[in-house]
Amino acid sequence: MHRLLILSHDENEYRALIEKARLVDLEFATQPTPDVDIVLGEPSRIKAALASLPALIWAQSIWAGVEPLLDSASRRNYTFRVTNARGVFGGLMSEYVIGYLLAHERKIFQRAQAQQMKQWEHSLTGTLRGKTIGLLGVGSIGSEIARTAKFFGMTVRGYTRESETSTQVDVYYHGQDLSEFAKGLDYLVSILPNTAGTRKVVNSDLLSTLPSHAVFINVGRGQTVDESALIEALNQNKIAGAVLDVFEQEPLPKDHPFWTTPNLLMTFHTSAPSLPVDIAKLFIENYKLFIEGKPLKYQVDFERGY
Repeated sequence: MHRLLILSHDENEYRALIEKARLVDLEFATQPTPDVDIVLGEPSRIKAALASLPALIWAQSIWAGVEPLLDSASRRNYTFRVTNARGVFGGLMSEYVIGYLLAHERKIFQRAQAQQMKQWEHSLTGTLRGKTIGLLGVGSIGSEIARTAKFFGMTVRGYTRESETSTQVDVYYHGQDLSEFAKGLDYLVSILPNTAGTRKVVNSDLLSTLPSHAVFINVGRGQTVDESALIEALNQNKIAGAVLDVFEQEPLPKDHPFWTTPNLLMTFHTSAPSLPVDIAKLFIENYKLFIEGKPLKYQVDFERGY
């Protein structure tokens, strides 16, 4: 018999969804105890409870990122597997990214401002068809964004460490090809995780390679962006705009220059919420694999950091 502890503000909703699946050999715990061997929840709360979970063999994160569990000193002692939820956010992230691309091309914010000023603003709109989008990272989320971009007739470039699994990407770039990847992009979207190899990859060199009409969107991790370089690029009109959902420090400090940077939109880490109905479905699928002794979906590679 396995005992599951749910560490989330939505504990009751998760429990109801999982109970409905009638999973075999699974009981629920209401607090950390020595016999709990499975935990589902927020990585920060899982991290805080580890000392009380000596029998833990599997932790299912409800987030895509698991940074609280990646501390190198602590994870040397881990005897359990960690799986994340990166496979459930593709659709939500795709809606977010394409939504802002459409808003930019169709001048939605510009026309709303004109309405407030009682100005008849009838300049020509753009279109996504024929535009080029570059994806920094083409995992499960990037692949879904690529699929949606192709639906709108866009050309898709992908920059990855090595994999080329998405057939919706027109051309892949790796390693030292980052500047070649960025040349001529209309949109640059970062879906990168926070690892030693991705920190500040969006820097002044990369931003200066983009054309001045390009828009940058970050739905990955704030640590992948050199914030000072981005502020400079926007202040000097080196790029047309940016949409940021994630930041190096969250919540963003009141005195951060992002608040007053021109042509910058912020959405405060809301692009893809962890919805219990989606996460519970993933947990149920993984639990069935778990009791059959099969590999779990989205197991975290601690060396890679995701």
